[in-house]
Amino acid sequence: MLPRTNVHSRRMTQRLRIAAISAVRSSRITLLFCCLTLFLFFVLASKTPSFLGWEHEDLSPDYYDASRKGYALLINTWKRNDLLKRSISHYTSCPGLDSIHIVWSEPDAPSESLTQFLNHVVQSKAINGRQIELKFDINKEDSLNNRFKEVRDLKLDAVFSIDDDIIFPCSSVELAFSVWRSAPDAMVGFVPRIHWVDQSKGNTNQFIYGGWWSVWWTGRYSMVLSKAAFFHKKYLSMYTNNMPASIREYTTKNRNCEDIAMSFLVANVTGAPPIWVKGKINEIGSTGISSLGGHTEKRTECVNRFVAEYGRMPLISTSVKAIDSRDSWFW
Repeated sequence: MLPRTNVHSRRMTQRLRIAAISAVRSSRITLLFCCLTLFLFFVLASKTPSFLGWEHEDLSPDYYDASRKGYALLINTWKRNDLLKRSISHYTSCPGLDSIHIVWSEPDAPSESLTQFLNHVVQSKAINGRQIELKFDINKEDSLNNRFKEVRDLKLDAVFSIDDDIIFPCSSVELAFSVWRSAPDAMVGFVPRIHWVDQSKGNTNQFIYGGWWSVWWTGRYSMVLSKAAFFHKKYLSMYTNNMPASIREYTTKNRNCEDIAMSFLVANVTGAPPIWVKGKINEIGSTGISSLGGHTEKRTECVNRFVAEYGRMPLISTSVKAIDSRDSWFW
């Protein structure tokens, strides 16, 4: 039988070993936790423009010289003066904005108070002392085609078509404008949509219109909606003068799909897909056509009607997406 002192000594040694092992494990866990915390800090910090001094460049007045130019804002509105005021107040501060054209199709002319308010906003918020033209394009007929009527006094080639109920940060708008300058014949926008063959019909001439979740699921798109898109001003003339008149009549009668019609027109001319630019959308209204029941079904009808008019499907799908790498950790 071992002496009690030896047994006690061995037990103490074992306890010390166990304590040492526990301490090592605890220190490893603490070290791992610190590393994960530090990594998370760098990921979150990199999302800010000032990370490590990487500031977004402030554009000087000379940035938009004769070679770069700017763009005209073509904003569609309908009896939502409060939204119109908010939108114009925001976009007036965007560096590339040259002029604002408000598509007005209401039965009554814009009020004097509205006109004065918007002129004051433009004059007070324009940066770098720029002179921004503000004009109401008055239409006697209430038609969705009005948003694509030719604007004869446009000085610049680039048109930024936007609805009055959505706002994008100026940084996103300027990114989309720079992408458009690299492909001025394309539609470059923020709201992608997709079409695909309707397999249930048993042929390849029937198609289905897919919304945002279809784009998210497939990773592909074939349209960018004109509710937030850049395109060349020449397409305004083509929409009115070259596109089949039956398509314009259809959109007027059904009060839908003028944006799909523009996508068909551009795709038919270019034989190329549009370009989707990633941007943060801020919806300030919720009473648009898309909120009505049966919207997707009506859009599917439009797609097939336009295919029949063109005699083929001109839309081309793609998976390309433009992003600002300064604001993205993985790119």
